[in-house]
Amino acid sequence: MAWELDGKRSIYQQLIEIIRQRIITGVYAPGARLDSVRDLANEAGVNPNTMQRALAELENSGIIYSVRTSGRFVTDDQEMIRKLREEEAQAEAAAFLGRMRSLGFTGDEVLEVLKKMEG
Repeated sequence: MAWELDGKRSIYQQLIEIIRQRIITGVYAPGARLDSVRDLANEAGVNPNTMQRALAELENSGIIYSVRTSGRFVTDDQEMIRKLREEEAQAEAAAFLGRMRSLGFTGDEVLEVLKKMEG
């Protein structure tokens, strides 16, 4: 799985976003054990300290948790994951609507565009 990082934003923040995205899309299943910090850092092509910092932030938010001597795991809290997924969908929808409004579309026109794409 490629980690697509750009130099325009904080690597640390991008790591948080990518891991969070992988959790809400099921790439990392609820209760799944994550690879070690070193393995994740190697996979992402980043410094282990940066990966450690990102994982600590995710742990502070409750998305992942640590078990001493066993590693880090994705939360089993399905409701938390559902809420994160919904928040992500709302953020994407808001960004999309903003772009469409900047093109001059009304809400109804946006709905029509979406209906045409689906059908």
